[in-house]
Amino acid sequence: MTAPNDGGPAFPLAHPAEAEKETGMSLRDWFAGQLVSGIALNCGDGCGGYMRQRAEVAYQLADAMLAARAKGAE
Repeated sequence: MTAPNDGGPAFPLAHPAEAEKETGMSLRDWFAGQLVSGIALNCGDGCGGYMRQRAEVAYQLADAMLAARAKGAE
């Protein structure tokens, strides 16, 4: 199984020499974090034990966003 496209760094450094040292979060992680915060805000008291599933959905949505982004770049 291949690793999903992570979109590269979410906040890349402007200087090319520093780019190879980039260790920050990926764009995929940033998308998922934004999505999961929205999901959490909209679940109210009903989230209960479903946090793992909601996190998985956030990454599925992030993967879809990256795929749409790549398709737009073609």
